[in-house]
Amino acid sequence: MLLRTTDPFRDFDRLTSQLLGSALGTTNRPAVMPMDAWRQGDEFVLEFDLPGVSRESIDIDVERNVLTIKAERVMGNGDWQRLASERVHGQFSRQLVLGDNLDLERIDASYDNGVLRMVIPVAERAKSRKIEISGGQATEQRTEAIEA
Repeated sequence: MLLRTTDPFRDFDRLTSQLLGSALGTTNRPAVMPMDAWRQGDEFVLEFDLPGVSRESIDIDVERNVLTIKAERVMGNGDWQRLASERVHGQFSRQLVLGDNLDLERIDASYDNGVLRMVIPVAERAKSRKIEISGGQATEQRTEAIEA
């Protein structure tokens, strides 16, 4: 269903930012988009936490079997002085490689209370089904030949 890809350069950038950020006393953390995924019957469900992100800033794209989600949390403008900055602002991005057994033409996405929920149905061709065994004409012809 879902293939997890690792990008060693991205992991290295994340580690470097965390180490240098704490060493320099800054709160520069990499933008993360936490995700849960599970199969529920004939559907594959994904949920992403995006608190404080407006629905209009979320962009979902599917190309072949790669699902890309991009979002942006904007820090407000105005006459103010920052006293603390622990929340991550800026652009978020996540790519998932989806299996061929999902119906990428019928993805349903909703956004409520800071959670992006995507439901992807399992493709009809991937669902298990029973195969009926029927008697063929060869069996019927042999029976007639023996009786004659």
